[in-house]
Amino acid sequence: MACFLVPTAEAIVTTVAQKVIEKKESETAAAMSQNGITRAFSQKLKWLNHMLWGGSALLAFEHLWHGEIIPTFPFLTAAYHSADFSVMLHELATSGVAMAALVTAVWGGIVGVTACMEKSMPATPQAARERIQ
Repeated sequence: MACFLVPTAEAIVTTVAQKVIEKKESETAAAMSQNGITRAFSQKLKWLNHMLWGGSALLAFEHLWHGEIIPTFPFLTAAYHSADFSVMLHELATSGVAMAALVTAVWGGIVGVTACMEKSMPATPQAARERIQ
């Protein structure tokens, strides 16, 4: 009924966090490049944002397709009656949270694999040539 609202809320929060982190990272970009950090955390957070926004859009479309979202207030058919409202809150607490947690966990795995790959890569082209020889 409204399970897409939880990943959407997480996407809003992470988008704001990404913008704040990007601003701080732009101030320290030179130090990051000297330390050999190849990808900024804001870029990795952008991956999570894309996953959350895309999944939320697909879920919203699916709910619209099945008539659970309507163009009049309160926009969700489950919000009309108190019995349906409690079912909607239960769905938010179970399905919505589970979907948001799963997407975040998959993103965490992607970030972990990327970090391992970045550690195994040489920081400079000169170091790459030395490693090959």
